[in-house]
Amino acid sequence: MPSNMFFYVCSGHQLLDIAGPMAVVEAANRLSRENLYHMAILSSAGGPVRSSSHMRIETDSAAGAGADTLVVVGGEVEPLAERIDVEQVQQLAQGCTRLASICTGAFLLAEAGLLDERRATTHWSFARLLQTLYPRVLVDADLIFVNDGPIWTSAGMTAGIDLMLALVEADHGHELAKAVSRELVVYLRRPGGQSQYAAPAQLEPETDRIRRALSFAREHLSEALPIERLAEAANLSARQFARLFRKETGETPAKAIERMRAEAARIRLRTGLESVEAVACAVGFEDPERMRRAFHRNYGNSPQVLRRLDRDMEVDAEGSIRWPPSRNR
Repeated sequence: MPSNMFFYVCSGHQLLDIAGPMAVVEAANRLSRENLYHMAILSSAGGPVRSSSHMRIETDSAAGAGADTLVVVGGEVEPLAERIDVEQVQQLAQGCTRLASICTGAFLLAEAGLLDERRATTHWSFARLLQTLYPRVLVDADLIFVNDGPIWTSAGMTAGIDLMLALVEADHGHELAKAVSRELVVYLRRPGGQSQYAAPAQLEPETDRIRRALSFAREHLSEALPIERLAEAANLSARQFARLFRKETGETPAKAIERMRAEAARIRLRTGLESVEAVACAVGFEDPERMRRAFHRNYGNSPQVLRRLDRDMEVDAEGSIRWPPSRNR
């Protein structure tokens, strides 16, 4: 018997927040050759519901629906707090075995009292607001998704795909989740502990001076990069550089260099031709232990685990994809 996985939307929802997770579930059904999940899109009254891009999707009324997993879809924060939606989610949650939210959907779960004393996340740009409005929620602004008991919450947009792949893996195993990721041409599953490290402010400094310093750092990752050396590349004093760098990127120079080294190391590890020790030296980590700690901070896993996860994404030499057999065959 299929599991009921229902998606609850409000006016102003983000289309990608529902399309991405539903694509994961649809692919799981198709690739397993079984009807593992029965999907439906719900709203408080049913009928067409406007998205943030003004497109409308057709929904069923949530009244009387019985979901095994209820996924609350994110969107504009204020519509998510409508009393009728809060009451509807509270009623639906009573019969669920698992709750999830995508992006700002966490605000609706929080308003319904379902995240009290639980760890949760949302898109990094809304995390402070979530914590301010709902102080009983244990907000972790840095993670792409969080699982606390029967409740799962994710960061923005594509993190909803990561969360849904994790649910498929929990329900039906690693091989099916891997097959779905290949079908959708996405990473197998970024670990939930991975940081929301791709925030635009961290990647796009406003001034040429900071961009020059970052370019210099990329070209000299294997060397020592104290703040004085970076400041010299930017033609600033160390104090001026530290202040401007933090303002434009949202992080310290040391944190940015660590992340750049971790990203460079991960690319080298993916080839499988160098040892962890050799990679650590090549990208400027003083030893493998420093690199391991940096990987845990940035990706939530060790270099060895991430090397294996990256290899899981590879297809065979002919580019074909090997689907797992049906669980009942």
